[in-house]
Amino acid sequence: MRATATVDSVLESAEAIARRAAEDEAPGLVGEHDGFVADDERIGTHMFRSLDPAYRGWRWAVTVVRAPRAREATVDEVVLLPGDDALTAPAWVPWSERLRPGDLGVGDLLPTQADDPRLVPSYAFFEDEDASAVAWELGLGRTRVLSFDGRVQAVERWYDGEHGPEAPIARSAPASCASCGFYLPLAGSLRQAFGACANAFAPDDGRVVAVDHGCGAHSEAVVVPSSPPASPPLLDDFGIDIVGGPLGHEPGSVSDADSAEPLGHS
Repeated sequence: MRATATVDSVLESAEAIARRAAEDEAPGLVGEHDGFVADDERIGTHMFRSLDPAYRGWRWAVTVVRAPRAREATVDEVVLLPGDDALTAPAWVPWSERLRPGDLGVGDLLPTQADDPRLVPSYAFFEDEDASAVAWELGLGRTRVLSFDGRVQAVERWYDGEHGPEAPIARSAPASCASCGFYLPLAGSLRQAFGACANAFAPDDGRVVAVDHGCGAHSEAVVVPSSPPASPPLLDDFGIDIVGGPLGHEPGSVSDADSAEPLGHS
């Protein structure tokens, strides 16, 4: 640990020189003197409060130095530094730690780190040993697949999320997805716990759901009985069919002569 530097009286008394240097950088924005700090042998810094309203709590730091056996101080640098109560930007957080689900938009590209712990080379993780051997010899398949840690993270995220058993819609569901006809189990080791919903009217349609999730669109929640087939129409085969119009002379129709009044009537 470096010992505290001895205060140089020449540098400490160079407040006026330091103020002029600060005024050259920010005319009219240099406030009262805020102390002197001995940085090292023959090196010290004078502090001045900033009057700039955009930099509340900041201070002008003017570093002065003195050459060996010199009687005057010389300005080394002038910088604006934040004080204890200064408004500063938050600590830098890498984009990979700031990214949240849903941030990726149309046309965006999301880089994946080469050493991402969620992924392993495809030949290093196969549930089927025979498939692993074939893929290794032929070089088929994806370059990387989910590692064990990656699968565990996905399982925990899905199970604890809005498509798991603790979601409000699942807690009020009449039955779980395991007994629903629209439930499609996933392949592989995740088959025992997750599947996809294939009900177009369900809120989870096309999404991965836990086997003990559920909703009101369960296939067996309310089964509407089928309507009986419609009966054939009843036809009256005993009626009299009229052939031709009232003025026609079709065979069997009543003629004008037949409809005339009998003779003898006036």
